[in-house]
Amino acid sequence: MKLGANTWVGGSLVAIAIGVAVFAPWIALTDPVMDANLMNAELPPSWEFPFGTDAQGRDIYSRICYGARVSLTVGVVSQICNSLIGVTLGLTAGFWGGWWDDVVSGLTNLMLAIPSLVFALAIMAILGPGLISLVIALGLTSWSYSCRIARAQVLSLKSQGYVQAARILGYGDFRIMFTQVLPNILGPLIVIATLGMGGAILAEAALSFLGLGIRPPFPSWGSMLSEARDQIRAAPWLSVFPGLAIFFTVLGLNLLGDGLRDILDPQSTTRRA
Repeated sequence: MKLGANTWVGGSLVAIAIGVAVFAPWIALTDPVMDANLMNAELPPSWEFPFGTDAQGRDIYSRICYGARVSLTVGVVSQICNSLIGVTLGLTAGFWGGWWDDVVSGLTNLMLAIPSLVFALAIMAILGPGLISLVIALGLTSWSYSCRIARAQVLSLKSQGYVQAARILGYGDFRIMFTQVLPNILGPLIVIATLGMGGAILAEAALSFLGLGIRPPFPSWGSMLSEARDQIRAAPWLSVFPGLAIFFTVLGLNLLGDGLRDILDPQSTTRRA
């Protein structure tokens, strides 16, 4: 199957972000926390410091490399949590129907009515700042999208012949759901999960920018933007490079999700055939 331009570009950007996060200890020039030198404070980009230095004299390039670990960890883990919750609720609600479907649909509508970032802010205010609190907050606030997609897909598939045949063979509900129905709805769910990772990275940056994410001096792209907002005119490189890191990573995830949608969408596959 021929891959589209979106898939190639998005996959390349995501691969670069993953590579930077994995190999950060080897490609970073200095320690992102300990190597602070006020004599080098707020130096512009140069051969010695490709992205310049911050107010404490720390290398911004090295901090961005290590910040990729935080952003990708939050994006992946929180989206796994959202997918597990949303797919489980949507799968069971669509398959069983009845009062359980009404409960799940009502809860989903409630979650959609509350902006996920506001909900995450409330959770972070209770749990306090930190990586674990951040993952918990973002992992409990964006499952409604995957839930709705899973439920809609199940409603269209549960009357199919292979599902009825599984019932005749004596398969239980859970076995039918997870062996017959779930494999046939994975395509849209993978796309939603990929796009959700980009949203989680943006949410992490927003929460860290507000001081509710990763605590300084540990690097994250959002906290770096927060520290740079007072020097945006005097030292623009402090905010430009973390902002570009967020932009290209989220762009890559969105393009990859769009490319996967074209690949996994049966209608688009039929048109290409």
